[in-house]
Amino acid sequence: MMRDVRLMLIGFGNVGRAFASLLMQKEETLRKDYGIRAKVTGIITARHGACINPDGIQLTEALRLVENKQSLASLGTQTFEGNTLDFIKSCPADVLVETTPVNPQAGTPAIDHLHAGFEHGLHGITANKGPVVYAYQKLNQLAQSKGLKFRFESAVMDGAPIFSLHRKTLAGAEIEGFVGILNSCTNLLIEAMEVGTSLEDAILHAQQIGIAESDPSNDVDGWDAAIKVAALSTVLMNHPITPLEVDRTGIRGITSEMIAEAKAKGKRWKLVCRGGWQENNFIAQVKPEMVSADSPLYSVAGTSSFVSFALDVLPGLGILESDPSPKTTAFGVLADLIDIYQGVE
Repeated sequence: MMRDVRLMLIGFGNVGRAFASLLMQKEETLRKDYGIRAKVTGIITARHGACINPDGIQLTEALRLVENKQSLASLGTQTFEGNTLDFIKSCPADVLVETTPVNPQAGTPAIDHLHAGFEHGLHGITANKGPVVYAYQKLNQLAQSKGLKFRFESAVMDGAPIFSLHRKTLAGAEIEGFVGILNSCTNLLIEAMEVGTSLEDAILHAQQIGIAESDPSNDVDGWDAAIKVAALSTVLMNHPITPLEVDRTGIRGITSEMIAEAKAKGKRWKLVCRGGWQENNFIAQVKPEMVSADSPLYSVAGTSSFVSFALDVLPGLGILESDPSPKTTAFGVLADLIDIYQGVE
C-alpha cells in the first residue's frame, strides 16, 4: 500500500536543510521499502520567511534560495501572513517536523509548536531536546489521546538509535542507569587542550569549524550535557527531571596542569554524564572526570559521543556515534518518519 505523506517543516537551518536533502536522496527507498510517498507542503523559518504549496515544494529550489539568503515566499502557491502557530493551522500536512534551536531553560517555543500540531491532528517529530525534557509526558499524552505519535530520536545523540532501541529491541528490559559522553564539543575542546592549546583558543577553533556556537556556554558549562541527561532520565528511566536538577559542572576548571597530571597517570579528562539509581537516590550528574585506559570513555575521540546502559538483563550495552553531522541528525528524523508509518494500514 502506497501512502502519501505531507510534511510541514518548522525551521530550515542546518538540520532542516539536511533533512530536505535526505528526503530527496531516499525518495525511492521510502516508496519501495516503506510505501511512503513524502512531500513537503510547507516550510517556515525565522530568517527566510515561509511558503505553503499543497502540491509539494521544490526542495532543490528551497535549498538554493536559503543558500543565497533569499526568501522562500516565491515557492508558495497561497499567501501566508502570521506567526508559526498560524502557519501550523494554515498548512495542509500530516506530520510536523520541528527543528528549531533548543531553549535549554524552558523548551519553548518548540513545545508550543508541537502542542499546536497535535491539536491540529498532526504527528510530531522533533530534533529538539527542550520539548522532551520539559513537556514529554504532556505532549505524549496529548498525542496518544488523538491517535497520533510523538517521536524525537535525534534529541540526544543525533541519529543514533537510543529511544527506538529502548522502545523496540530492548522491550521488556529495565534500564538501571547510564554513563557516557554526550557533548561532542567539550570532548573536542579537551582533546585540543591535551596537545597544549588553551581552552580559549580551542573554543575559537571550534567556533570557526562550526562545532561551537558564538556563545559556547551551553557546551562549556555543561548545559547541553545536562539537558541530555534529563532527557534520558525522563524518557528511558521514567524519572522526569529538568537540567536544573542535574548536578552540573562544566570544563572551565580544567587546567593545563590537570591535563598533564592525567597524562602522567595514563588517564584522560572527559566530561562524563551519569544517571541512575544509587541506594534509593536518583543520581543525575555532569562533571569532568579522569578516566583510565580500560574505560570505554577513554577512546571516545573528537566529536564522537558514547553512552553505556546498565540493564537488569544486560550488564552493559554501549552505543558509539562517530563524528556526527547535520546529516546524521537528519537521519534520526527520517527514521522517526518511517517509524510513525510502519504497521499503519
